[in-house]
Amino acid sequence: MASVTRAAFGELPSGGGTVEKFQLQSDLLRVDIISWGCTITALEVKDRQGRASDVVLGFAELEGYLQKQPYFGAVIGRVANRIAKGTFKVDGKEYHLAINKEPNSLHGGVRGFDKVLWTPRVLSNGVQFSRISPDGEEGYPGELKVWVTYTLDGGELVVNYRAQASQATPVNLTNHSYFNLAGQGSPNIYDHEVTIEADTYLPVDETLIPIGEVAPVQGTAFDLRKPVELGKHLQDFHLNGFDHNFCLKGSKEKHFCARVHHAASGRVLEVYTTQPGVQFYTGNFLDGTLKGKNGAVYPKHSGFCLETQNWPDAVNQPHFPPVLLRPGEEYDHTTWFKFSAA
Repeated sequence: MASVTRAAFGELPSGGGTVEKFQLQSDLLRVDIISWGCTITALEVKDRQGRASDVVLGFAELEGYLQKQPYFGAVIGRVANRIAKGTFKVDGKEYHLAINKEPNSLHGGVRGFDKVLWTPRVLSNGVQFSRISPDGEEGYPGELKVWVTYTLDGGELVVNYRAQASQATPVNLTNHSYFNLAGQGSPNIYDHEVTIEADTYLPVDETLIPIGEVAPVQGTAFDLRKPVELGKHLQDFHLNGFDHNFCLKGSKEKHFCARVHHAASGRVLEVYTTQPGVQFYTGNFLDGTLKGKNGAVYPKHSGFCLETQNWPDAVNQPHFPPVLLRPGEEYDHTTWFKFSAA
C-alpha cells in the first residue's frame, strides 16, 4: 500500500494562493507532486543495492518552477508538443494561438497547464488534481474540465488524464518529467540503454514540425526496437539528440512503450501507455544555466523525457490519430511508469 502526506510547498506571488506538495510513498518508490502544474518534483527509486536516489530533474523550492524553465515534471496542456504556426481549424473556423516557440505554438501556449494552480483531492494511494480551462484560454475553443490522477502501486507510478469539453477542441495531455536513472545531477544520460517499441517515427522539419510522413525506423538511427546505449548510438549516427515522436501500436488498450536500463545502478524504467505516440527527448536544449536540486546544474543531455501523447501537430494533419475532443465524449488516457532494479 502507498501512503500520502500533504504539506505546503510555497506561496504564489501577489496572493496567488498556496502551492501544496503531496508525497506518495510505497516500499519501492517515493514521489513528490505539487499542485502548481501537477508537477513531479522528486521521484526516489532504489538501485540494486537498495540505495534510493532522486531520478527526476527539478527544483527544491517553488521559485525554481516559477522562473523560465523547460517544463520540468509538469503536466502539459491543452495540447502537448507543437502546433504549426500556432493555427488550426475546427469545423471550418480558424483559431490562432500564441507563438511561444518560433514559428510555432508549444506545450499549450504562454500560460499552459504547467503554469496554473490545480485543485487537489487526496486519494487512499495518490492524489487527483482538477481544473476548468475556460473557453478561449490561450486561444483554444470551448471550456475544458480536466482531471489528472497520480497513484502509486509498489514500483509503479500511474498517471491518468481525463477531460470533457463544451465544444470541439484539440486535447493532448502528457507529463514532461526529465529522468536520469543515475540520479538527478549526474552529468549525462549516455550510459543509459534505451528501447522504444515503435516500427515507425515522424520525420520533422527544421522547426520540429512533422513533415507528414510516417517513416519506418528500419535501418535508421530511429530503430530503437532493440536496446541501444545512448551515448554510443548518438555518436555512431552523428545525432545531436532525439526530439521525435515514435508511433506506437494504435490500440487504446495498455501497451508497452519503452524501457530504459541504467547498468551501473541496475535501475530500470518501463513505460506502458494507452496513447498512440511517445516523444523521446534527450534534453537537447538544456544548457547548464539552471540551478537545480542540491546545487545540481543540468547540461545538455543530462535528462531524458518519454512524453506519451498523441502525435505532434495532429490537429493540422488529418491522417494522424484524431486529436479533437467533442462535447459528450471523454478524453481518457493512462500512462504507467514502472521502476525496478536488476
